[in-house]
Amino acid sequence: MQVDFQSWVAAQQVRFEDVLCGLLPRAEAAPQRLHEAMRYAVLDGGKRVRPLLAFAAGELGGADVARVNVVAAAVELIHAYSLVHDDMPCMDDDVLRRGKPTCHVQYDDATALLVGDSLQALAFQLLAEHRLNDDAQRQLDMIKLLAVACGSRGMAGGQAIDLASVGKPLTLPELEFMHIHKTGALIRAAVLLGAHCGSASPAQLDKLDRFGKLIGLAFQVVDDVLDCEADTATLGKTAGKDADNDKPTYVSLLGIQGARDMAQRLHREALETLAEFGASAQRLRELADFIILRKF
Repeated sequence: MQVDFQSWVAAQQVRFEDVLCGLLPRAEAAPQRLHEAMRYAVLDGGKRVRPLLAFAAGELGGADVARVNVVAAAVELIHAYSLVHDDMPCMDDDVLRRGKPTCHVQYDDATALLVGDSLQALAFQLLAEHRLNDDAQRQLDMIKLLAVACGSRGMAGGQAIDLASVGKPLTLPELEFMHIHKTGALIRAAVLLGAHCGSASPAQLDKLDRFGKLIGLAFQVVDDVLDCEADTATLGKTAGKDADNDKPTYVSLLGIQGARDMAQRLHREALETLAEFGASAQRLRELADFIILRKF
């Protein structure tokens, strides 16, 4: 009998925290301050949406959970590094993340910069030193997939567009292009990497890629709405920061209701891509619901 979604999420979050603890360098290992800061940035925070997507996609493809643990950790390390760098004074200059002081506030700017560098390097070390698929070429493709997702044609490129767009009106296609890269690329990678650990066919991977793209956009639309409506305590980060910084968002372009409507449309389209998978995609459907509702 399959456990309910809330129980599954809670169990995965607890289990994955142990996985991250084991894969990160020990805090007492030299250089101690850097390793302590890396663990500070990664552990005890966040809902782990990207790893959960990887685990759900891995279940769909019958993947060995030990293999999915590695790709989920790699994606989460990339995500954590991006948050550390995004919060720095040269980027968004924020002081709160996941309900605690940001890394550069808790430590210092130089340490935070090195934390991000080190987490990114560790992510690729994990992908290279663990067997993730019996086909060596497919494993190389997985490493490339994550590299593209977090580089100039993915997350970093999206962030560059975001910084260049402050105070400028963007069209909906321009805003979507930015967020397909800034937020969506890593979410798509999480889904695909989890599936690549199993036996998903090329046709199934195409469907899952489409699902990841749609739900990644939906995630950002909901994030923009929450930035306007939720408080800092609920978000775990400074509320209203996008509006204060005059950043283009789905809310500034479409209004609150228009943004909500767009999120619902993306949600419906994402679920439609999973229709052929039947019960094996149940966790992905539930995660899509969570991304729209943003509460358990």
